[in-house]
Amino acid sequence: MRVLVTGSKGFVGHWLVEHLVGCGDDVISLDAEVDITDAAALTDAVVAAEPEGVVHLAAVSSVGASWAEPEAAYLVNTIGTAHVLDAARACPAPPRVLLISSSEVYGRVGPADLPLSEGLPYAPVSPYAASKAAAELLGLQAWLGHGLEVVRARPFNHTGPGQRPDFVVPALAQQVARAVESGQKQLDVGNLDARRDLTDVRDVVKAYRCLLVDGKAGQVYNVCQGESVTIRQVAERLLALAGVDIPIVVDPARVRQSDIPELRGDPSRIEKATGWRPEIPLDVTLADVLRYWQEHL
Repeated sequence: MRVLVTGSKGFVGHWLVEHLVGCGDDVISLDAEVDITDAAALTDAVVAAEPEGVVHLAAVSSVGASWAEPEAAYLVNTIGTAHVLDAARACPAPPRVLLISSSEVYGRVGPADLPLSEGLPYAPVSPYAASKAAAELLGLQAWLGHGLEVVRARPFNHTGPGQRPDFVVPALAQQVARAVESGQKQLDVGNLDARRDLTDVRDVVKAYRCLLVDGKAGQVYNVCQGESVTIRQVAERLLALAGVDIPIVVDPARVRQSDIPELRGDPSRIEKATGWRPEIPLDVTLADVLRYWQEHL
């Protein structure tokens, strides 16, 4: 399969390209050399690539950054997605498109709604979540209005080696590595009680290829474990893996102005459609992230 990947040099893009190549796919990487907010340049690049499939990863991916610069999130995540869809439609043989959304579109839900299923309504809390919900609707409209085969993936939290430290797991792992290396005296954290459904990025990219091949056009799929852990549990496990004992201290600057208490998804739809299930245990993921930061301080 000939697959074009936007955002191919980002954290997830790097792992996705590696997985696609390992599956024998012909991969066309599209990153900063083509600005997805430049409709004409993007269309030229996509049409020239002649892809059979497109995985659209390029995005403003940080919830925190979207609060600081909401316009950038809307421009890249929503308008950029419209440009990707238009570029795919411009191809003589339009490719299947996998749009990568986010579990953040569910927003702040009550315990009765857990685990979160794809049929729940949008309730975006952050500009990032709103931009992703809008992008999803653009994908649905491209399928319903133009017949473009668009599949939407809704990944829950995922992590792995190489993720930037403005995400919670690498931020904690980086600090734990510093405690080992230079004697950092405490672990600064945000909301310790938040619960997240964490999956290894190396499992997530396998899900993306499964959905590109076997996902139903017009449908949306959760990509998740179906179980959640608290941030406190993650922090304690990283400390245990490193063999250090330092206090965990809540830093008010790290607490988001509008945090979601729990995000835990129902993975049954993707399981039924593709047979995908995550395979990498959380302890292995955390150990690999910690090792990465011990090697990259």
